[in-house]
Amino acid sequence: MAVVPTPIPMQISSDTGPLAPDAEADTLAARIHARMAEAILCGEYAQGSKLPTEQELAARFGVGRSTVREALSRLRSDGIIETRRGSGSQVVAPKVAANSSVATPPIHSLADVERFYDFRSCIEAGAAAAAADNWEEDDLRAIRASLDALYAAMDSGQASAEADTQFHAAIVRASRNPFFITTLTTVVPVRQFVDVFSSARDQRSREQLRGTHAEHEAIYNAIARRLPHEAAQAMRVHVLNTKLRLLDSMRLF
Repeated sequence: MAVVPTPIPMQISSDTGPLAPDAEADTLAARIHARMAEAILCGEYAQGSKLPTEQELAARFGVGRSTVREALSRLRSDGIIETRRGSGSQVVAPKVAANSSVATPPIHSLADVERFYDFRSCIEAGAAAAAADNWEEDDLRAIRASLDALYAAMDSGQASAEADTQFHAAIVRASRNPFFITTLTTVVPVRQFVDVFSSARDQRSREQLRGTHAEHEAIYNAIARRLPHEAAQAMRVHVLNTKLRLLDSMRLF
């Protein structure tokens, strides 16, 4: 069942005086559109899942159905949802223009690995800093749960790619920034940097595991304490050390 986002407070104020009815409806539609887009990009509504009905959304947000219809119309224009008569609205995969250059470059060489981790360092450090600023209680619980699952998998010697993916994805979602979320889910999927060399990364010594645990804890603690600079730096250290461990395991240097 899809998770319904927290209702938007409907009290709207303006320094220029009360909004006219039409302006107020447009503002509410814009706010609902933004909240729904964020929820979809954060993964609260999975691709292919159905959205609540207009009536349900109107009740949740405390607005009329016409306002909800306008918000849904904007989501359709964004290419985020599609609506079919008799079956409601559902989330669709983001559409990429035929002439777009957002396809992920392949990784074929050591130089590509270096570039890939340089990119990760920039983007994920930014996402970690944003997560420290913007997390909500559910976000922090999700990061902690994914981290505990990752520890369990690593300590038991099981494949940890899925849990590792969930940890990084939870941080990205906690950023509450659709640009980070889109970049790390559609342009360069979070899963890619885990899967490319997962077999090499799962062959780690106990000492390496302890080091990785400490890096993850540093990231989590900085985010939980709302320290964006420290969170970004902890993520940079982790990404750099991950690269070095990877290269060492592959005996490429």
